[in-house]
Amino acid sequence: MAIINRTEPTLGPDHTGLVLFDTLNGYLHPDNPKKRAFLKEHNILANMKKLLAGARKAGLTTFYPMGAHAADGSDTVARLTDTDMDLNPAGVKRKTIAPRFHKGSKTSEIAPEVKPAKGDIMVPKHRWNSFFGTDLEFHLRMRNLDTIVLAGGSTDVGIAATAFAARDLDLGLVIVRDCCYSMRGNNNEFFMDRVFPRMGRVMNVDEVVRLMAAGAKGRKGRK
Repeated sequence: MAIINRTEPTLGPDHTGLVLFDTLNGYLHPDNPKKRAFLKEHNILANMKKLLAGARKAGLTTFYPMGAHAADGSDTVARLTDTDMDLNPAGVKRKTIAPRFHKGSKTSEIAPEVKPAKGDIMVPKHRWNSFFGTDLEFHLRMRNLDTIVLAGGSTDVGIAATAFAARDLDLGLVIVRDCCYSMRGNNNEFFMDRVFPRMGRVMNVDEVVRLMAAGAKGRKGRK
């Protein structure tokens, strides 16, 4: 498929798709009170709902990359790391960093606040990068979509891995700053301020929704 609109400033449904990364119950409705408080303080779910509503009003297709890990660990690779996922030192007895949620569990389902609608695309994945071993790129190309709006968590894990992959696939990229999060120090701010601006555009949810609406309006004007 030809890529023709990656420099188009608006975000119309004719060339843009919304990618909601790992918007799972386990992450957005965590058992940990500290994590729940963090998400509430930063309005993560409320902002995601606003983003999704804007995308649907503008006619964008939404794609849901979601962890689909086997409970028996058969799709998890053992590797040596210096820390665990929360950056705690791994120590002498290093263990495999295993996925926290498994396919078929309630925690691995999409949170109801941002649940898929008819026409949306589920993208089961086994790694941080939403494109690796999935059909996400295929679905985008088949719809002539060359730009993605990316949101979800964690910023320094799946969002970063997916953003780098999208850039290498020559896709246009918009990352929604206040619809992404990381509880690991200043990692969210570091990526938003120092890394992602060189790869695409970093915007807040209100800016993105306005560009979606403008893109939808422009599309109607061209018909």
